[in-house]
Amino acid sequence: MSTFNNRVYGAAIIKSINSNYNADFSGQPRKLPNGIVYATDKAFKYSIRNYWKSALNEKVFYFKSLSEEMSPRTLDETYNLHFGKFNGKDKSPALRLEVLGNILKCLDVKLFGGTYAGKTNISIHGTCQITHGLNKFTENVIYSEQIMSPFKNSNEASADSTMTTLGSQSRLQEGHYVHHFSVNPKNIEDDVKRTGAEGLTTGDIAKLKEGLRKGATYYDSAAKAGTENELLLWVQLKVDSKIVLPSFVSLIDINEDKEIDLSKVSVLLIEPHIKSEIETIEISYNKSNTKVVGQPEGAVFTEL
Repeated sequence: MSTFNNRVYGAAIIKSINSNYNADFSGQPRKLPNGIVYATDKAFKYSIRNYWKSALNEKVFYFKSLSEEMSPRTLDETYNLHFGKFNGKDKSPALRLEVLGNILKCLDVKLFGGTYAGKTNISIHGTCQITHGLNKFTENVIYSEQIMSPFKNSNEASADSTMTTLGSQSRLQEGHYVHHFSVNPKNIEDDVKRTGAEGLTTGDIAKLKEGLRKGATYYDSAAKAGTENELLLWVQLKVDSKIVLPSFVSLIDINEDKEIDLSKVSVLLIEPHIKSEIETIEISYNKSNTKVVGQPEGAVFTEL
């Protein structure tokens, strides 16, 4: 597999209709102080990791797993599950290199990075950085509804109570979350040299694109039914390019007609000092149910 050396900037849009893409600990869709709904990068990364693990059968390190006793594994237990017992002594340089080299074999670590705080301490700056997703739709309508369990509340004081447990669930009526992301292969360059591990490859990038296009749709649950991938914008720079692009979140608009407007992105990318640095622009979405206007000049379209 050939090495991937280009930097990339892009945006992934997640559509959520009568769904709860990323709830807070009260069960409500997350909101900024100004009332705009948002989702953390962790929610998006989780859906991508789940897709890699379940659909592509990739080795994913930072993902919950259960022991034979049905309890979540610790960080060190997860390492032992994937790579066997540690060889180096606790906290030793040899152990740090051993753990670093092994976990870099996992796709999610190579791309998203991670912190290892167990028998040794390591921090890896991943090659793909994803921002929080902001709802760019004109409305932020959240509603709640009561639901009933078929079972009695075990904390009910009265032994004669015939009432079953009541609960509630919350949904966002409609949202279009825009996540910005960037890819920089140099983020793991030093770690690759230290360990002799494989750097970022074209195969890794193909799997990243697939996860960015399909992860949210693939992860289906009662709360997230109605949450789907809507669009992927991928701007790949030339290998020797040094330009830095701003976040696309503020440059993408979604109007009341649910059209995704990329006009501001197009204005940015057509600037001469930027246009000359771009190798390819790719846009992935389903034309049958998504309307996109103001697409960048020279963009290559693919179905989502």
